[in-house]
Amino acid sequence: MAGQTAAFFDLDKTIIATSSSAAFSRPMMKEGLFTRADAVRAAYAHFLFTIGGADERQTSRLRDAISELIKGWDVAKVTAVVHETIHELIDPVVYDEALALIKRHQANGREVIIVSASGAELVAPIADLLGAEHWIASRMEIADGLYTGEITFYAYGQAKADAIKELAAAQGYDLDGSYAYSDSITDAPMLGVVGHGFVVNPDRSLRRAAATNGWGVLRFRTPVALRKAEAAGPALATVVLVGLGVLVAALMVRSARRRRRAK
Repeated sequence: MAGQTAAFFDLDKTIIATSSSAAFSRPMMKEGLFTRADAVRAAYAHFLFTIGGADERQTSRLRDAISELIKGWDVAKVTAVVHETIHELIDPVVYDEALALIKRHQANGREVIIVSASGAELVAPIADLLGAEHWIASRMEIADGLYTGEITFYAYGQAKADAIKELAAAQGYDLDGSYAYSDSITDAPMLGVVGHGFVVNPDRSLRRAAATNGWGVLRFRTPVALRKAEAAGPALATVVLVGLGVLVAALMVRSARRRRRAK
């Protein structure tokens, strides 16, 4: 394990072209887990969080909204909904570029870790679907088969970076030689904890952070059905992997030059 490196991927809007929680909202609503009014309240809390920034107050407000939404949910029912609909809902929205990067890192001997603020019951099956070795996700307290509404670990902001460091210590990862990818400015701590951070489809604030920190910039544009991508064969995969390899290498060289000039 000496010198073992890893690749950490945010999930929503980085690997998949949507929110994992939003993707499962319709079947969960159909199962009676929440109402449209509940969904509107949660969406409004997320909207306030988005326009208000990732400060402690807004993060707390969003966390409280999630707690209130999931309180009393039947864990077995949630798990069943996810497993029954994961191929239908997640399969078609995986970015082809993200899938190629995942395969490239694994081909180079790196373990892939999915890191998401969504609950473990959603993230774990998606990580399995993608062939990731590990995952980091929010954890909810359970009593008598129901969610109590208490979030015991919220994988958001600095908490993501702390969890990555904890996993790295347990698995023996060299973080300086590892990679991280995200589309969100709230994941700046996660990108900063590894030696090779990359922003995906960045907005203005994330582009500024990338320029300041020497992170690479990637554009993911092509959602593709996972099973179709796997059926496309090794020839297409090789072309995509080589293209991404050249791009990532160029970005790493440019980042190194910036760091040398800064010194």
